[in-house]
Amino acid sequence: MIEKGISANDPHVHFSQLYGMSDPISFNMAKEGYNVSKYLPFGPIKDVIPYLMRRAEENSSVNGQTSRELLFIRQELARRKAKK
Repeated sequence: MIEKGISANDPHVHFSQLYGMSDPISFNMAKEGYNVSKYLPFGPIKDVIPYLMRRAEENSSVNGQTSRELLFIRQELARRKAKK
């Protein structure tokens, strides 16, 4: 976007991620001024689970992602406790 001269908050560019997937990436992008949203699929379990399974299979980094996300959660909990 920088190379093309497109601003971070251009109304024609929006990034979206599945809720719970790489949240630190979306949070940091939003912090830098990019248009970011999280989406949450809903509906009958019989329809939602196959979709979520496909998304997990498409994400080649899903194997290492769980431990990384757990680390981020622990860091955030520690940050919140220190803030009290």
